[in-house]
Amino acid sequence: MKQSLYLAYCYLVYHRFRSLVLVTAIGLIIFLPIGLEKLISDSEKEMMARAEAFPLIIGAKGSSTDLVINAIYFQQQEMEQLNMEVGKQLDKTNLGHSIPLLTIFKSRNFPIIGTSIDYFEFRKLEIAEGKNLQLVGECIIGSSVSEQLNLSPGDSLVSSPENYFDMAGVYPLKMKIVGVLKASGSADDKAVFTDLKTNWIIMGLGHGHQDVVDLKDPTLVMQSDSSNVRTTAKLFMYNEIDGENMDSFHFHGDTDSYPVSAFIFVSNNEKSSTILRGRFVSGELPDQVVVPVKVVEHLLQSIFRIKYIFNTVFVLVGVATLLILVLIVTLSLRLRKDEIHTMFTMGSSRHKTFEILGLELLILVFLSTVVAGILYLITGYFVDDFIRYFIL
Repeated sequence: MKQSLYLAYCYLVYHRFRSLVLVTAIGLIIFLPIGLEKLISDSEKEMMARAEAFPLIIGAKGSSTDLVINAIYFQQQEMEQLNMEVGKQLDKTNLGHSIPLLTIFKSRNFPIIGTSIDYFEFRKLEIAEGKNLQLVGECIIGSSVSEQLNLSPGDSLVSSPENYFDMAGVYPLKMKIVGVLKASGSADDKAVFTDLKTNWIIMGLGHGHQDVVDLKDPTLVMQSDSSNVRTTAKLFMYNEIDGENMDSFHFHGDTDSYPVSAFIFVSNNEKSSTILRGRFVSGELPDQVVVPVKVVEHLLQSIFRIKYIFNTVFVLVGVATLLILVLIVTLSLRLRKDEIHTMFTMGSSRHKTFEILGLELLILVFLSTVVAGILYLITGYFVDDFIRYFIL
């Protein structure tokens, strides 16, 4: 047996290129169905775990899928905004409390999430370094943001402009990083968190500038009277909030009318949740309420249908590969006719000859399984990318 195994090994090494091609092809055929199954099952677990953590999401009427993807996975979608008054109406129901989310802007391709301190308590997020949000212009970053950008408390992040061609629009805001969150294995790790006022300043609804009363440059003033001062575009607008200019930042209009992407509603109990959903269905409350778990389940059902199609394709490809492998073995036996004859001439029995050929095939299958196993283990590291590019 050892001699046969050695001879089989030597033959495969001598024909290393052909052996490598066969090992790779068989390994991929073994890996593809089980690899896809792992990606989809792990994605399902991760997405469902995130969805189950959010009881109810309230948003403007439209696509419930876009609302959930935007609100809980932070994959920013273009959608109609609510206003802060909706949150007050929800809280007045005494059925629970609402947590606002504003998910419009990004910083270096990471979503900026405007919310309240309640979000961190609701998600049980802990600070690994630094402190929690206290002042306007501060931000907390997720663990992945900290690792990928090599940032820590004391550093800064600048918001990306919503429209690079909007010359008269919003100035990017330089935000001070005051804390880094502990890793939670969720979308929170890849987000930048601020309070709502900071997001509204990025949006241009609030701003800080030089004191118009004490302006020394006459070219900055267009018109002035006892009750109003109109300035020119030359007036310097601050793009960073610090101790010196914080008092100059202010908002115009009623903040209750300011935009919010969605509200997380944490109900007191299951009965309160059912009552609130009923009020939306009856039209008493004008917007829409969704249960994230149901939306994600519907989304995953579509993914599973695609998986079944892929599995059928893989089976057909596997059968085709097996037939090709049989053809290769048959042709190999024909090409090795003289070699097999020499083995018989040297005294090798028919059993021994087929033992060597069988061990060659067994080694190929074993190495292919090892290749498939390695690819299967590596697959787990790409679950997040799979969700981001192929599901959300």
